[in-house]
Amino acid sequence: MYTDDATYSEYLEKMNKTLSSLNSQFATVRAGRANPAVLDQIRVDYWGTPTPINQVATISSPDPRTLLVQPWDKSTLKPIEKAILASDLGINPQNDGSNIRLNFPQLTEERRAELIKQIRKYTEGAKTAVRNVRRDAMEKFKKQQKASVITEDDLKGVEKDLQQMTDDYTKKIDEATAKKEKELSAI
Repeated sequence: MYTDDATYSEYLEKMNKTLSSLNSQFATVRAGRANPAVLDQIRVDYWGTPTPINQVATISSPDPRTLLVQPWDKSTLKPIEKAILASDLGINPQNDGSNIRLNFPQLTEERRAELIKQIRKYTEGAKTAVRNVRRDAMEKFKKQQKASVITEDDLKGVEKDLQQMTDDYTKKIDEATAKKEKELSAI
């Protein structure tokens, strides 16, 4: 079995990174409640350098539907506001001169459908990445078999293990997707 075999450790690590990346992408999808992670992908032009918002401001959630962005340097208020408006967040920032407030409205059915479509796109990307890891691993082991490093029987066992690994991670991806879709539907 592949779980405790060092032969597959680099491929397991790559598949774990794919799953972690998917979960990070899911965190950026706003689900009706205020979550600071929705701002993670937004970059602010800070002295000519695209910088993540959380590196130029404090982000807090005073209530379940509001995010409060408090820039450390007041001169970054306008660039932060501009970056949020330019993003696909779909929320108008309210600038009070010292902070930016983001009020998250209830999701409409149309917006919910868009978000589910976006989640499924992320899911397909993750599944493709997992399949690419399997393909790369198979190519490596086939080269080893051609070079007589491993036998044909070993190759068949490796192929079976890699397929099992791929199936396991695909299932984990599907579970994460179902959980996020359920979260979106419950709002």
